[in-house]
Amino acid sequence: MHINLSGAGKRFNREWIYRRASLDFFSGNAYAITGHNGSGKSTLLQTLGGMLQPSEGKITYTINGKAVKDEDLHQHVAITAPYLDLIEELTLTEFLDFHFSFKQYLSGLNAREVINIIGLQAAAHKQIRYYSSGMKQRVKLAQAILCSAPIVLLDEPCSNLDKQGIELYHSLVERFTKDRLVLVCSNDPVEYSFCNTVLSITDWKQ
Repeated sequence: MHINLSGAGKRFNREWIYRRASLDFFSGNAYAITGHNGSGKSTLLQTLGGMLQPSEGKITYTINGKAVKDEDLHQHVAITAPYLDLIEELTLTEFLDFHFSFKQYLSGLNAREVINIIGLQAAAHKQIRYYSSGMKQRVKLAQAILCSAPIVLLDEPCSNLDKQGIELYHSLVERFTKDRLVLVCSNDPVEYSFCNTVLSITDWKQ
């Protein structure tokens, strides 16, 4: 997978969040997007994931040199972020069955394996509304990292995680993302210590 931004920028009303960003992102690499709170990191991440369209410039996606159609892009992108909610009326098992009816599991995985990996066996049949914030974050990480999408977007991935949860996060990244394109949006080095490229959103502020 290759993502190319060419002179890309995003504006809300008259305010430019970033401008003239020309960047390339490739599978097999992990990238961090840093910047102070409110600087536009999440906006850039959502643009890279196809959830927002750039106000200027363009963004293209290719797999093995072949362009990805706009209507197919969602199959290639997985995301976890504090502003995205789980369906809390469902149990964990029901949620995984629902989520993975739209995206495929990574090879060799199924709902039971995923639940075991994130350590929530005892809560598998409990409605997510009764989960702690840390348990919910484990579910968010699982639905993003343990699906087969080649692009993995992680916005503040350690939100609400304790020490054990952070260790789980690093284990998931190490085990399941080596050949994928990973983008981490964060100010905390703990969340992006594995990234081989660190970018600052301020480089594209005008």
